Amino acid sequence: MTLNQLEYFQAVATLQHYHHAAEQLNISQPSLSRSMSALEQELNVILFEKSGRNIVLTKPGRVFLDHVNKILDEVHIAEHKMKEIADSEGHIDIAYVFPLANYYIPHMVRSFLNVDKNKHITFHFNQTHTRSMIEGLKKDQYDIIFCSMVNDEPEIHFVPILKQDMVIILPKGHPLCRQSSVSCQELSNYTVIGYDRYSGLGGFTRRFFEEKELDVDILCECPDENAIAALVAEDFGIALVANVDTIQNANVEIRPLSDIELTHTVYMGYRNDRYLIPVVRKFIQFVRDHSDF
Repeated sequence: MTLNQLEYFQAVATLQHYHHAAEQLNISQPSLSRSMSALEQELNVILFEKSGRNIVLTKPGRVFLDHVNKILDEVHIAEHKMKEIADSEGHIDIAYVFPLANYYIPHMVRSFLNVDKNKHITFHFNQTHTRSMIEGLKKDQYDIIFCSMVNDEPEIHFVPILKQDMVIILPKGHPLCRQSSVSCQELSNYTVIGYDRYSGLGGFTRRFFEEKELDVDILCECPDENAIAALVAEDFGIALVANVDTIQNANVEIRPLSDIELTHTVYMGYRNDRYLIPVVRKFIQFVRDHSDF
């Protein structure tokens, strides 16, 4: 049974005439008759019977027509969806780390959609940790991810897109507020609020502490700057965080590092071994065109 046979059957059943159906389908009447005979042989039922000069459906033919109509409707919907994708319409699934949720991702996606030819593209947003994103990308749950780079994932292409300066945040009235900048060594003298160790920034800051041989007392771990800043504001400790807009609006003091320039890089990742639909490729290029690199 072929798709052509189903379309031929639908035409004959609708017009109830082989000659008229052949004209509509632009094939010869003998070819159409042979195709329907082969279909009946395959199904082992009679689909049509004569009624004067016309033909009518048998009872099995009417049952078969109900199913054929549904099948061909689904085929036409699928064709329409594929045409939308080919014509730069479609859907993009993205995932990103929590620090990008407040401004970067909403702003980037809105800027992309404000381009007139992109306005019919839809997005699904997911917030999670880097490792979870990597697994989701491998399982085709996401088209693009925004996270820290992971070195042992050769099938994923990572593109640097955003630089984040690392700063110290302090509660109001803290002794270090009297200084215009703070040495990283000072982190060893106070309780510290840290990032979740399984997040990209959590791994980044912990590696930094180890490289600088800092004996840091981490009171607790938080998923993002908003949660960290809330604890710092209530004088639970100080923190080394990315200088994002969330902390600018928090009730904390912000100080640069005095003895080192420390920058965290955010990457865009996507599969380099899979076909990417046109809208995904278009968004990737848009992000690259607006990156810090």
